[in-house]
Amino acid sequence: MMNDLYKIHSFYKFSLDSFVIVVKRAIDIVAAADRAKAKAAAGGGEGGEGAAEGEEAAAEGEEAAAEEPKADDAAAEGEGEEIGEIVEMTPKTLAKRVDDLTESITYQAFNYTRRGTFEQHKLTLSTMLTFKILARNGRLNQAEIDHLVKKEIALEPPHQQESLKFIPEAFWGAVKGLESIKVFEHLINNMESEPHLFKKWYGDEKPEMCDLPKTIKDISLFHRILLLRAVRPDRLSNALTDYVAEEMGTKYVE
Repeated sequence: MMNDLYKIHSFYKFSLDSFVIVVKRAIDIVAAADRAKAKAAAGGGEGGEGAAEGEEAAAEGEEAAAEEPKADDAAAEGEGEEIGEIVEMTPKTLAKRVDDLTESITYQAFNYTRRGTFEQHKLTLSTMLTFKILARNGRLNQAEIDHLVKKEIALEPPHQQESLKFIPEAFWGAVKGLESIKVFEHLINNMESEPHLFKKWYGDEKPEMCDLPKTIKDISLFHRILLLRAVRPDRLSNALTDYVAEEMGTKYVE
């Protein structure tokens, strides 16, 4: 993803050496937390102290990762040189360790990248990351993501009924374009069957949060974003912020 950011602005170029240091620091944060848990479990009554020390170590690691990485090999090699006893892991603990490492590396790399972007591009960055992860996990359809980015507009949309004139004519082609997505294949018919409910939703101050009309009330938050992109683009940023926070956590949109 970092390699694609130049498409947003030519300023966005990142050093591989710096990225490697960020990854190593993210691994150190997980290792520190694991050592603290082991110490707490072994210490019995001293568990509270061990947990507190682990939290401090993890916090220090995150603060260090937030700073600009140095390309000093000696400094990089000096970090985390202490090697603890190798503990054999069960499949369950190994899977948990992999998940922790993935989350730590993802967030630390994201945070490092975010620090170097303009304010108006930060939401774009977190949204790109969220979509890439969900698409890779099979939870989002890449074709639907592409539709959101490109906003497909029908060149010859059908006649717009008088009861649906509350939707600006400039947006009507995008409404028809949404019908290429299976979830919205009968969107215009649905609108024509309950125009008052669609008008109420369309006119709401926060359509990304209020109840949808009955015929589409069960669509996912992502599909709601597609609908907003077509008819209420002014609320798209708010909806994307909510979506990233729900899928990735609030720390990705703070």
